Amino acid sequence: MSDSNVFVLDNGAFYAKVGMSDWNEPKVVPNCITKAKSERRRPFIGSQIDECRDVSGLFYILCFQRGYLVNWDIQKTVWDYMFSRDCSGPVNFAETPLLITEPLFNFQSIQEAMLEILYEEYDCDAVCKTTAVDLAAFNYTHGEDSTGKPLCCLVVDVGYSFTHVVPFIKGGKVKEAIRRIDVGGKLLTNHLKEIISYRQLNVMDESYVINQVKEDSCFVSQDFNADMRIARKRHPDNSIIREYVLPDYTQIRRGYLRTLEPSNKSAANGEELQTLRINNERFVIPEVLFHPSDIGIQQMGIAEAILDAINSCPEETRPHLFANIVICGGSAAFEGMQSRIQKEVRALAPDELTVRVTLPQNPMSYAWYGGQQYSQSLSFLKSCMSRSQYEEGGIKHLIEKYDN
Repeated sequence: MSDSNVFVLDNGAFYAKVGMSDWNEPKVVPNCITKAKSERRRPFIGSQIDECRDVSGLFYILCFQRGYLVNWDIQKTVWDYMFSRDCSGPVNFAETPLLITEPLFNFQSIQEAMLEILYEEYDCDAVCKTTAVDLAAFNYTHGEDSTGKPLCCLVVDVGYSFTHVVPFIKGGKVKEAIRRIDVGGKLLTNHLKEIISYRQLNVMDESYVINQVKEDSCFVSQDFNADMRIARKRHPDNSIIREYVLPDYTQIRRGYLRTLEPSNKSAANGEELQTLRINNERFVIPEVLFHPSDIGIQQMGIAEAILDAINSCPEETRPHLFANIVICGGSAAFEGMQSRIQKEVRALAPDELTVRVTLPQNPMSYAWYGGQQYSQSLSFLKSCMSRSQYEEGGIKHLIEKYDN
């Protein structure tokens, strides 16, 4: 099995990470269709967005709603693109096994629909379905960077719809200790849209651009109150305030952050650039992950959820879980995320225990790399659902047999 090639698809709610198991890195494809107000008839899938002449007012048609796959027509359109020559192929699933991720606690009806499409529409011969957190845990415990293959780890997956905190003991999820926070990348982008629309400029229709503003501008504060005091000051005493130059789609394809200078007024062609002034928004937005109650979500923040999840595990495993916390997911990429979680968990954990928080170099693709390694393991062979099993026993039999 170690010589066989497997198609690994980390089917995230906003970005899908796709590629063959012998690739050095995956392709990151938006798992949605985007349409522009100026070109309403043409849908843009994946990298086709680069062909859009004006992405202002761009809107998403998403496959996932509230973390679960519900829009099958859109998903099949995106999968057609992913499996095509334009993206990664074409892929012949009659010969190539498929490793695909699904959400935690996925509904059985969604699992059935997904498997039926894969077997009937794409003629898959072998399918292995798992979750992104399982692959992240496998990467952490079996990857090249893992020191001595830890028996326990705790995965914090900061995704698009939710943040999940999942403890693993000897490779298995502790289901009763899983914690979910209803805050993810989508909520943070929407919150930033509301704040900017209230304070400066109506950007409620500009999800695409404001998502880029969030990615380019935001960071996790290490001392929220101290940063708020700095943000109240006027420039030049305010070291946090920046200007975000909005794209004009002629010279500037993607906006960028720059320091606040009186001379920063004109573009190269003499026209004035359109800018947003970003001050405390830069750290207030990611702060919602640590204090969801700030916007009325009465739930624990990341640090408290980590502590609660670990305390729900057997006592003898807790020192190992505190020492092996790994953060992944697209929204984990904010600057300062690792040190803030380290600091907060350290303050809550018992003094005698070691707390170690790991943030991979590319947290968004971390689960895909775990899938790449898992696809070459003996466990992958055992967890594959073959077409012959599907034809003999049907979908319900497969799900009952392989659902973990």
